[in-house]
Amino acid sequence: MNDTQKIALVTGATRGIGLETVRQLAQAGVHTLLAGRDRGRAVEAALKLQAEGLPVEAIALEVTDAASIAEAVEEVGQRHGRLDILVNNAGIAIDDAGKKPSEQTLDTWHKTFDTNVFALVAVTQAFLPLLRRSPAGRIVNVSSILGSLTLHSDPASPIYDFKIPAYNASKSAVNSYTVSLAYELRDSTIKVNTIHPGYVKTDMNAGGGEIDIPEGAKSSVELALIDADGPNGSFTHLGQVLPW
Repeated sequence: MNDTQKIALVTGATRGIGLETVRQLAQAGVHTLLAGRDRGRAVEAALKLQAEGLPVEAIALEVTDAASIAEAVEEVGQRHGRLDILVNNAGIAIDDAGKKPSEQTLDTWHKTFDTNVFALVAVTQAFLPLLRRSPAGRIVNVSSILGSLTLHSDPASPIYDFKIPAYNASKSAVNSYTVSLAYELRDSTIKVNTIHPGYVKTDMNAGGGEIDIPEGAKSSVELALIDADGPNGSFTHLGQVLPW
């Protein structure tokens, strides 16, 4: 690795969209850290990509564990001295589809927000000092069109009937945090954006999506690689601006 090569870290990257995001970033020449809560699985996934000649390394990171986050930041700092790209991809969807919004348990709400919101904020805060050392830091928060309050309020929208409240609200919160952080960093070289990957065929929806995983990773990769003229504080899918 040379000093000019970008360094990226992708959370929740041992499978699905996260793994494919690592692959595509590495294919673009970015030295990419494949982060997973299980170091063994992260190493296994990284070795497969390394066998393809891609610049990938594994790192253990349990996004809901403060000690794990601190250890990961220390490791990245010692190995690389900075971070150029952070893709907050880790997330869960555990609402019970058989229950009404008012019937979802508080435990579901707590677990969903712990991973999708609080962990994302914790990871971002922890890595921000390393991102500030980058000449052009990029933060990409993986959200969902299901976080759009505008579309949820429109009976004509394609998501109007998809009321899975804990997950949806968590992604609305991610969008809100993105806007606030982008505002804070607006005069810096760091850009913060949120994306909707699309309705992707992953384990999260038991393969019930509409697009394949490589297509689902494109939005994250595109926003991770934007130049100085790229957006800040946006919510997009493949370049298309989405309503908040």
